[in-house]
Amino acid sequence: MKGLFFLIIFFLLSGHLSAQEERTAFWLSFAQLEDSLEVHPRPVLLYFQTDWCTYCRKMEAEVFSKPRIAALLSASFYAVKFDAEHPDDVVLGNRVFSNKQLETSRTPLHELTLLFNGDSTPFAPPLILLFDDAFVLRKRVNSYMDSNRLEELLNAGL
Repeated sequence: MKGLFFLIIFFLLSGHLSAQEERTAFWLSFAQLEDSLEVHPRPVLLYFQTDWCTYCRKMEAEVFSKPRIAALLSASFYAVKFDAEHPDDVVLGNRVFSNKQLETSRTPLHELTLLFNGDSTPFAPPLILLFDDAFVLRKRVNSYMDSNRLEELLNAGL
């Protein structure tokens, strides 16, 4: 009897996890983005976050997990989620980007974070960048966005 109980719990939890993965299946890596843009251009959302950012975790739990947001991103955008402090090299456009601040900073920002953040403002997560299908920057948001505001931004970017 005990074994049957654990088996049922396992199947219920695994169903929940696959549903969660389904809702966030729209995230691509930069390599996947580059390949996808070559084949079929479409608008792009770049989302830079950190592990320590409370508002990033809140957006992931309460905004990106919403079915209507996930459906809109999946259907009309390429979306990249990137840890701003990513420790590994990333190849993009035949160039290697690294995190050169790993040894010298408590909050080491990856070169891609610095590149997309720009020089005009200090990096403050979450950072959302919206590009058109020609990869021209259309909107930059350096703050938490609830699902309604994000949906408006995405619909305006189409």
